[in-house]
Amino acid sequence: MKLSQNAIIAREKLTNYLLIHKKRNDKSAWLAKAGYALDNWEILEIDLRNQILSQNAVEAEKTEFGQMFEISGLLLGPNGKGLSVITIWMIDRITGNTRFITMYPDKISA
Repeated sequence: MKLSQNAIIAREKLTNYLLIHKKRNDKSAWLAKAGYALDNWEILEIDLRNQILSQNAVEAEKTEFGQMFEISGLLLGPNGKGLSVITIWMIDRITGNTRFITMYPDKISA
């Protein structure tokens, strides 16, 4: 199943969560290996939309907020290095909008 190409990828999710150094569960250093940084967050959004969202989604858990989906794939960064990723998306139960939730390394494919 393909999710909507018009999925909401909140800027704050990228700039205040994924690309900011955190003491626990830091993803910024991992993303930096592929050339993603706070000053080019727009490229991460474009790459998620073009390289990952275009792949088949697999149903994951259903919550009170909506149906979750997982998309795994290779995210080719602006420096040419690829990251094996697992992304989580949700189709909101009330609005029907698809939203990006998070992503993390796919350690099995890495």
